[in-house]
Amino acid sequence: MSATVIRVRRLGVAVRVHPRVPVALLVLLAITAAAAVAALTLGELALSPLEVVRALVGAGDRVSTFTVNELRLPRIVAALTIGVGLGVAGAVLQGLTRNPLAAPEIIGVTAGANVALVIAVFVLPGLPFAARPFVTFAGAFATMVAVYLLAWRGGSSPIRLILVGIGITLVGQSIVAGMLDQQPGFRLVSVIATLAGSVYARGWSDILPVAIWLIVLIPVVFALARQLDVMQLGDDAAGNLGLHVERTRLVLLLASVAIAAACVAIAGPVGFVGLLAPHIARMLVGNSHVGVLLTSALAGGLMVLLADTLGRTVFAPIQVPVGVVTAIVGVPYFLYLLVRSQSMELGR
Repeated sequence: MSATVIRVRRLGVAVRVHPRVPVALLVLLAITAAAAVAALTLGELALSPLEVVRALVGAGDRVSTFTVNELRLPRIVAALTIGVGLGVAGAVLQGLTRNPLAAPEIIGVTAGANVALVIAVFVLPGLPFAARPFVTFAGAFATMVAVYLLAWRGGSSPIRLILVGIGITLVGQSIVAGMLDQQPGFRLVSVIATLAGSVYARGWSDILPVAIWLIVLIPVVFALARQLDVMQLGDDAAGNLGLHVERTRLVLLLASVAIAAACVAIAGPVGFVGLLAPHIARMLVGNSHVGVLLTSALAGGLMVLLADTLGRTVFAPIQVPVGVVTAIVGVPYFLYLLVRSQSMELGR
């Protein structure tokens, strides 16, 4: 089936989109809307859709209005924000490395951001929430540089990159565990839920600073989606076609790392969303990064929303962090990809 070309002449942009893309987006949007409605109604206090609507417009009773507007709705928005960001960041990293195993949580980016966040919270307990994305970005970028330097041996093998990233992640987890062991109990309360990846008790004031980062950075990524397609041909071919390869790679890398770091700032390390969402996207819409980025964003948001809803309702009143739920799903799939990638390298 031939692709459809949409041209925005005033902006000088021509975007080639496969017909499957709008269909996939509409389906994901519909499922996400249904999941959001379910998340608003489900919980220890069960609410009907009518009660939810009344609460949203300010016509409900005090308990239901507080539950919907101050507890559940911000949590839903936080979950969607994190999922969208991680989905986009994972798609960019997989495209840049041409490695289906690449993702913020796999190659150490999330671990570096998490270490920086924990250090900042303990050293500067009064750190404003708006400053957290800057802190996590510094940790994530430093880790990304370290991973590439350690994995480089005249080139960067996908398996070596992943193994170094896993090693860096384990080091980061050890650093965090050591710091936690030295802190008094009352200081652990502020970070203990975040360390497992959670949107518990996130409010509008927590979401806004991170949302601003994503609103600024995600359009930058989408603006370079076509260039990312060209880079799949290899650096030499892309350069011959007139692309400034290194500059484009640097901008995309910084943007993806910053997006992932911003997500860590609000929820801690939510694993495997950045790995799975791009794979789901490519299965649905093919390999063009315009479609992959859009679909990864929606798939990631839906994954985190579903995981958080399951985590807070299935074992209620126990709250299972969203990061635990995504790991249960993601670890087996990652191991499958790792074995398949290793087999492909041995078969060359």
